[in-house]
Amino acid sequence: MPELPGMPDPAPNADERELLLVWLAHQRAAVVRKVADLDEAQARWTPEGALLPLLGIVNHLTHVEWRWTDGAMLGEPTSRSEEEFRPGAELTVADAIANYRARARVTEALVRSSPLDRLTADGSGRDLRWVLIHLIEESARHAGHADATRELLDGTTG
Repeated sequence: MPELPGMPDPAPNADERELLLVWLAHQRAAVVRKVADLDEAQARWTPEGALLPLLGIVNHLTHVEWRWTDGAMLGEPTSRSEEEFRPGAELTVADAIANYRARARVTEALVRSSPLDRLTADGSGRDLRWVLIHLIEESARHAGHADATRELLDGTTG
């Protein structure tokens, strides 16, 4: 089976904010590695209709960050659609990755400009620290999902 080069864990960091951001970036990179070298058909493939296509995972995670940063943290209106999991032909692999990276920059700017104990605007009592940990968890969950889909697609692991 082909192997992707390993990704070492992020280095320790005494700055909690930066530690959380580097772990989120690490999970994002794991997801992008699974789709970046695929063609459009491969990126949309699912094993007999099960799981999500790799392109859908990237698109979904982009929307997740948007909902939590712009929506929950900033109080802006957001939405959720099942279509984000299986995007149409207009979304290319390159565009999905570019959108994900752009959203990452927005998230990182918000995190670096706000206290970690800043409460969300949705009145839930959650704070930015909780949102960051949730984004890491959601990204890690889908990185594992991407691992499974990619291995079933072409045997690539790692």
